[in-house]
Amino acid sequence: MFIKRLALLLALLAPTLPAWANHIFIPMDNSQKEHLKAYGLCYWALSKQIEVDWLLNYKGGAFALEAQPAVESELAVRGITFQTISEAQYTGILSEIADPNANMDVMKLEKVPKIAVYTPKGKQPWDDAVTMVLTYAEIPYDKIYDDEVLAGTLPKYDWLHLHHEDFTGEYGKFYQTYRFAPWYQQQQRDAEAAAKRNGFAKVSQMKATEAVKMQEFIAGGGFMFAMCSATDSYDIALAGLGVDMVESMYDGDPADPAAQSKLNFNRTLAFQNFQLYMNPMQYEYSNIDMDPRERGLYEQNDYFQLFTFSAKYDPVPTMLTQNHEKTIHGFMGQTTAFRKNLIKPDVVIMGETKQTGEVRYMHGTLGKGTWTFYGGHDPEDYQHMVGEEPTDLALHPTSPGYRLILNNVLFPAAKKKKLKT
Repeated sequence: MFIKRLALLLALLAPTLPAWANHIFIPMDNSQKEHLKAYGLCYWALSKQIEVDWLLNYKGGAFALEAQPAVESELAVRGITFQTISEAQYTGILSEIADPNANMDVMKLEKVPKIAVYTPKGKQPWDDAVTMVLTYAEIPYDKIYDDEVLAGTLPKYDWLHLHHEDFTGEYGKFYQTYRFAPWYQQQQRDAEAAAKRNGFAKVSQMKATEAVKMQEFIAGGGFMFAMCSATDSYDIALAGLGVDMVESMYDGDPADPAAQSKLNFNRTLAFQNFQLYMNPMQYEYSNIDMDPRERGLYEQNDYFQLFTFSAKYDPVPTMLTQNHEKTIHGFMGQTTAFRKNLIKPDVVIMGETKQTGEVRYMHGTLGKGTWTFYGGHDPEDYQHMVGEEPTDLALHPTSPGYRLILNNVLFPAAKKKKLKT
């Protein structure tokens, strides 16, 4: 009799008792202490076949996933701020997001993106923001370079990263300042050996061929992300296919004096109508990159604004701009900022400094895939110089500039949604 009465009492009380906690909620607003590692946790969960909800525009682009002891243990080890919430609480969050008047949405992350970083085997005298943040976030990646791209390995990957690369074959146009530096001379020897090994007479021809293969990778459904000089030099190489744009110190013979008139802007991803800088002593490829003297921006006043997109109707740029800050501190690079009037009209601009007419962050589609260009070299080192020590991201675990990189890393994991328009 006592047992029956107890069971009846519990049944009557059930509506007032809290539901069992069964969701992990990871805020990504200013309450989060480890924004960068949170992305790595999501990648880890996906690798364990645990789906992740990306709550676009909610608490800075929060994440939610099923509560499991292993997940909570990983969160604790990585120092990530999180809450364990009930089914009822999570249903309330989803209801708030689903409100037609709320600029929010839920994006299901299901797939573990296979990542390739295009980088030479030898050590370079500068860091790579993407490899640093992938390592800090504990996201695995493969290193590939000339031989692997030319051998046709790109289709094995979902996401390809390019950073501080020169696709024109001019070795970063470092000739005037660093031509006697051992690292520069070794870089040239390695590149020439790779060209010869793969059947090319010139490094510029090899790099242009690789640029085409990367374009084919995107068109076939791949995701390409580029920073710094891998942005403008990439498009220059595509526009100048079959044209000798480089001087004799780079490839042994003079550049074609009519190179500018032979550019084909129909081949490029992002830029059009740009002017080449043919002077081999000038540390710049073209007028795509904003000249520091005309920008009038310095470390104290260099900022750019992220655009706000409709989460329910424009989920892709919304994912790529998730952040706890909308004003991002700028940072320089060999290519720092893109001249807005040289950007193709179909490109989606996601971050700009309006007063100077420059774009810092943009996105586009090609065939079944997409590409993203991000200006600058290191989001937490304003003017990273050749030979400086790499940035210690343990000192910048909440970096909004680095978050933009990791948005791109998780983006390929998203389940495709049917367009609402």
